[in-house]
Amino acid sequence: MGLLIRFAITFAAAFVAAYVFPASFQYDNVASLLVFSLVLGVLNAIVKPVVVMLTCPIQLLTLGLAVFLVNTGLFLVAANLVPGIRVADFGAAFIASLTVTMVSWGLHALLRK
Repeated sequence: MGLLIRFAITFAAAFVAAYVFPASFQYDNVASLLVFSLVLGVLNAIVKPVVVMLTCPIQLLTLGLAVFLVNTGLFLVAANLVPGIRVADFGAAFIASLTVTMVSWGLHALLRK
């Protein structure tokens, strides 16, 4: 799947998360959400595999559920790097990152057919 399509899917998923949870995940303007999507995509492509490998023992102990904490951490890092993006707290980041993951998964599944 093309890089531009992946970016568009991440942007759409972040938009859905901000729309569904407006008190928890907020953005100032569409440009900041676009930059957030780009930063999140880069973090997921470069940093996430390294972090998942480093947390492999924890992943085994939790049967893979610790990957949600990795996703939440990367979501918070991306939100802190981009001005104009606000996440209320860790719980809000967890819910928003879970929403972004599920929406991205669904859109990827739709576009593969």
